[in-house]
Amino acid sequence: MSPHTPGAELPEHPDRLWRDPDPARSYDVVIVGGGGHGLATAHYLAKNHGITDVAVLEKGWLAGGNMARNTTIIRSNYLLDESTGLYEHALKLWEGLEEDLGYPLLFSQRGVLNLAHTLQDVRDGVRRVEANRLGGVDAQWLDEQQVKEVCPIVDISPEVRYPVLGGTYQPRAGTAKHDHVAWGLARAADAAGVDLIQHCEVTGLDVSGGRVTGVRTTRGPIAAGKVALCSAGHTSVLAGMAGFALPLQSHPLQALVSELLEPVHPTVVMSNAVHVYVSQAHKGELVMGAGIDAYNAYTQRGAFHIIEEQMAAAVELFPVFARAHVLRTWGGIVDVTPDASPIVGLSPVENLYLNCGWGTGGFKATPGAGWVYAHTIAQDAPHPLNAPFSLDRFTTGALVDEHGAAAVAH
Repeated sequence: MSPHTPGAELPEHPDRLWRDPDPARSYDVVIVGGGGHGLATAHYLAKNHGITDVAVLEKGWLAGGNMARNTTIIRSNYLLDESTGLYEHALKLWEGLEEDLGYPLLFSQRGVLNLAHTLQDVRDGVRRVEANRLGGVDAQWLDEQQVKEVCPIVDISPEVRYPVLGGTYQPRAGTAKHDHVAWGLARAADAAGVDLIQHCEVTGLDVSGGRVTGVRTTRGPIAAGKVALCSAGHTSVLAGMAGFALPLQSHPLQALVSELLEPVHPTVVMSNAVHVYVSQAHKGELVMGAGIDAYNAYTQRGAFHIIEEQMAAAVELFPVFARAHVLRTWGGIVDVTPDASPIVGLSPVENLYLNCGWGTGGFKATPGAGWVYAHTIAQDAPHPLNAPFSLDRFTTGALVDEHGAAAVAH
């Protein structure tokens, strides 16, 4: 999404998008990464904490990285209390975000189905539903007939390769239009006085006496009181510039869309057993994605066999899709921690903050992540919701192993 995208509404001060940094200028906060989380952080720094002397730096164009490559799913039906708290906070913010930003986000609470294909899937799903209910999160267990009622095009016949034995269902979950979300947040941040500086890649971090003092960029140095890293897939590289390592691995993550179709798919369906998920966009495209590629890479493309296997599984579950044509495919870069949960909090360098390791969960967390990250930056201490996601959990052993607990990607 470029600022010159046809039909996109520019912020009120487009010069802020292109202005060269002033070497004599020092910002209170510099946010590295102009995607959904970076823009949400800038918005909530201004809205919740009155901090507007902020620059958001983006090496390409605003929200042109993973924000432009996600598949728009929003849900909060995680198993562990730490994850549920953060994602449920995000979902509640999603439910009021259009009014907050004064911008249409095409937020659609069409529900999310997680299919179960084995007895173990059923046990895991029922366990997660009961945990969600105890935590105040809406969740239901559906048998195969109820799955068919929610999504009539799913094949529930017993002879298929992936028999549907039921599924979990979160009615409040759904989707939002990712580029609208980015522009809504960007407009709000810009209106508050935040500088949005595009085509400005960070090439170094200035650290003196154990404290960050600014960043070096392709458009000159920028001094800063605080620096917030918010660059999906590349935060480990930025941390290396400050002299420390992060427990992150970067992987390609692929998805695709079909040609435009009449409405046929009323909800979001996910199948972790075969690593495929499907929804239908407002314009009519089927939006499909897979699990991450197994190899490490910084390239925004993945292996062909991943897409091939994804399509085979999708056609098995939704026979009607065999008649659709692929319009385009793409890849993003996700960074993954050993426990598949994010790192949001302080770093070993004073006044340098971390927001990374979201894996496939970044988009759905967007407003919640921005809210708690802004609090962490403003107070120099984590919000209670992101306190469990600190970097030191990898030395204390207090891991938040959501992937191992719930076995649900995306």
